[in-house]
Amino acid sequence: MLRFLAVSLIAFLPFWAVASAQEPVSFKQSTLVLHTASGDHDLKIEVARTAKQRERGLMYRDTLDADYGMLFVFGDTQLVSMWMANTRIPLDMLFIDKDGAVASIYAGAEPYSERIISSGGPVAYVLELPGGDAHAYGVAAGDTVSGPDIGGK
Repeated sequence: MLRFLAVSLIAFLPFWAVASAQEPVSFKQSTLVLHTASGDHDLKIEVARTAKQRERGLMYRDTLDADYGMLFVFGDTQLVSMWMANTRIPLDMLFIDKDGAVASIYAGAEPYSERIISSGGPVAYVLELPGGDAHAYGVAAGDTVSGPDIGGK
C-alpha cells in the first residue's frame, strides 16, 4: 500500500507543477508611449512588477494584440536575462535603462526557446512586444519610452 501511494504521488507531481505554473496571475493595465524616428507610438501594456508577475510574464498565452505589450519593472538597474520557455508567441524585447532610453533590442525571440537572452548591460525595464513590432515601429537604441510606470513610479 505504501509503495502504491509513493508511486501515485510521484506520478501526480509533474501534473501539479504544470497546473500550478498555469494558475492565473493578474497584472496592472497601463499605457506607454514609444518615441522613435518614425513617430510616437501609443501602447497598451500590462505591468509585471512583482517577482511572481515577472516569472510568469507572457507565458501560456496564444496571442498578443498589436500595439500591446508587457513591461517588466526591475526597480534597481541590473543585468537582466530573459528566456522564452513556455511562451507560445514570438516576441521582441526592448531593454530600457532607468531614464526610459532603449539600451538594446532583441528582435524575434523564438517561442519555447530556453536560450538565455541578455540585456547586455544594466537596465531597469524590459518591454516585450509582439514579434516584428520593434521593426515596424522603427525602434533603435537610444529611442525613449515614457509613461506612468517608467522612471521609478
